[in-house]
Parts: sequence; structure tokens; C-alpha cells
Amino acid sequence: MTVIRPFRAILPNPELAARVVARPYDVLSAREAESIARNNPESFYHISKPEIHFPQYIDAHTPFPDEVYEAGARRLREFLERGLLIHDTGNHYYIYTQRMSHPFAAGQYIEQTGLVCLSSLNDYENGIIKKHELTRPDKEQDRIQHIRFTRAQTGNVFLAYRPLPVLHALIEKWKNTHQPAYHFHGEDGLEHIVWKINHLTAIAQITRIFELQVPCTYIADGHHRAASAALLRKEWMQEGNANPADPHQFFLTTLVPADQLFIMEYNRLVKDLNGHDPESFLEKLKASFEITEPQDTVFRPQAPHQMGMYLCRGQAGRQGSWYGLTVKSELIPDDAVESLDVSLLQNLVLKPLLGIVNPRTDERIVFAGGIRGAGYLESCVNSGEMAVAFLLHPVTPEQLFAVADEGKMMPPKSTWFEPKLPDGLFIHSLEETEIVHPIEWFEAEKSHF
Repeated sequence: MTVIRPFRAILPNPELAARVVARPYDVLSAREAESIARNNPESFYHISKPEIHFPQYIDAHTPFPDEVYEAGARRLREFLERGLLIHDTGNHYYIYTQRMSHPFAAGQYIEQTGLVCLSSLNDYENGIIKKHELTRPDKEQDRIQHIRFTRAQTGNVFLAYRPLPVLHALIEKWKNTHQPAYHFHGEDGLEHIVWKINHLTAIAQITRIFELQVPCTYIADGHHRAASAALLRKEWMQEGNANPADPHQFFLTTLVPADQLFIMEYNRLVKDLNGHDPESFLEKLKASFEITEPQDTVFRPQAPHQMGMYLCRGQAGRQGSWYGLTVKSELIPDDAVESLDVSLLQNLVLKPLLGIVNPRTDERIVFAGGIRGAGYLESCVNSGEMAVAFLLHPVTPEQLFAVADEGKMMPPKSTWFEPKLPDGLFIHSLEETEIVHPIEWFEAEKSHF
């Protein structure tokens, strides 16, 4: 049973939403955020990345001193006082559609629609909300401090679930019969459309569907945000609090069906060939891969266990070539994690041939999110900065679910999701008095008639 709840969100003023809403706090550096916020006093970066106002901390590692988080909390209050952010009128679910231009297909778009709600931290602790990524204590403490001082969850956790036709039909019907509450383009060009579900019958129906027909959900993006909410809730309960309807028992989420996920690959670049020359390196690869003839055009994998490799066989500054590598079937383990392409690359190439034992710490390897494109990989190798680049096939939703179902963790830098959930569009305030149970609310309302 998956527990979700409607909530009274803090939202941007509709007239200023395009200036307030910002990309998630963890996808850009403090310097990048500062350069944007410098010219936009309404940007949510002033709240989500308050270190931009402290030059001495702008390049520092998290967590920061208390004064940084106090500044973020102060600006949240100021945004509310100035009317840049407003409290919604009641407890609602929200339908949220994001639309972006396809990064590599001109004229095409990527669109995903999710349900914005609160999810239960009991579900997170009990494995009903499943994880696939390890978290870092320093990043957890950063968000714990941010939540503690602002008294709000400003970061949205991206959850996925197996598609349900009945839920899809309900959401599409609502979209087609109601006007959006928000429709704007963000500073990065991403299109945002929001509908409020404010009818008690629909709220109760959606809640019941998740209770009865969604056995579990999966964290796609936002592991640190979820972990920090859970750790703060544990502290709160250790202080003797146990109210099951308290805001601390829930965290801010957007639930998207798996058939709408757009997962991009996380590619690898390596600075040298570990003593091999290009010809001997190619020869070594033949033990594990079927290799295509070199080609000038990008070899983009069409299925798992294929990967593209860009290698310059001449001197730095000369044009390289693309090769298609297909893992030999007998080398693919029957294991959810070890059969992932990132694992196969690590175990068949990076470790035995290139000497990269720990990709988390080895400075010879660089990770490049798929949003950068194949041209970025080519430029790094052609310049001589890197010796070889590997273009991977994206992890599929089924692979991600399989890893999480087995309680395992994916290797670092395995997935890149687009579009990402922004900060500042939905905020869960921990100062709300109580999170309502929609079914009980619905039954109570019926009894008055």
C-alpha cells in the first residue's frame, strides 16, 4: 500500500512564477547560481542556495555554518511577506506537466506528467518507497540544516511507479476539463503547467488508487532530499513526537509513471590508456566485445550491452573515430547490477585494462551526463584532454526497478533524468498543523448530508 496525501502548498505568485522558479539546487554550482540570481532578486536560488550571498563559502563544501541557512530561512520569510510566494487556499493534489525540447532531435519534445503530493516517510523507512543509490552524509546534513532552518521542504523528490491506466485516465480527464493554475516557461526554457485537484471526491479517489493498486514507488532522482527528510523526522520522533498526521511524517514528491520517464545515459571519459597505445588497446578489447569498423559518425547504442567508444588513434588534436562495442553474451552476468552497462564497462574495461579500480575516487575518470551530447565527448578526446570516451546506453526503467526490487544499489553516476523537478514551484511547510487523511475527510463530509 502506497500512502500519499494532499497538502497546502506554498506556491509562487502566478504572475511572477517564471522569475521565482529555479533549477534544482544540486545541478549547478554556487557560482553558476550566483551569476543568475545576481540579476534576479526574485530567483529561488536566494533561498535554495543561500551560500551565494557569502563569498567565503561559495567554493566551500557542505554543510555550511548556521548563518548560511539562517539567511535562506530569512529570505523565505521575505518572499512570503513580499507576495513572491503564497500559501495555497487548501489541501490539494497537483498535476504537473513539464515539456522540454528534445536535446538531440530538432522539433521534438519530451513531456512528462506527474502527481505532486506528500509521500509517507514510513513508506520510505519500510521499503515501500525503494532506493537505488547510496547517499553521502555531508549532502544529507546540508539538506537537513536547510529544512531545519527554513521549516520547509523546498526540494521535490522524483518518484516513479508502474503505469496504471485508471490513474492515467483520471489525470488526463482532469487536465482536459480544467484550466491550468500555472503555465509558464522557466529561465532555462522548460515549460511548466500545473493543475490543482481541489475536488474532495477526486482527491479521495486518487488516494484510494495508490493505497490499493500501487504496491511501491521508486526514487528516480532526489535520494539526498528523501534521506534528509527521513533523518530529520527521526530526530523529531526521538524528541517524543509521534503524531501520524504531523508534517514531519511526510516529504514532498512528484510521482511519474515509468512510461513517461526520460532517462539519459551517464557517459565516461578517461584521461589516458594506462600504458596502452590505441592499437594494443583495441586488440585487448576484442576479448570481451564484438567491435565494429571505425566510423566518423557517432555510434549510438540501440540496446543494453552496446556502447559507443570514441578513440583518437593519432596525436592529440587530430580527429578520432567511433567504434561500436557489443558485450559478448557469455560475459553478461545474470545479476541486476552486474549486468548494467556501467558495471560491464567497469569490470571489463576500466578496471582490468585502464587500471581504474575505484571510479568514485580515481581522478583519471570523468563522468559526463548524457545531456552534454556526443559532441562534448568528441571535443574532449580531440583536444587531447582525454584519451578515450565511452557513450553508454541509458538504463531502462525496468533495469532501475529490478535493482531497487532486489534491495541493491546502482553504481555511481548511472542515470541522468530529464526534465528535472525545479525548486520553488511547490514547497511543503513543516509549520502546517496537520496533514489530512482524504478518505476520512471524505467520509466525514458525506455524513453531513
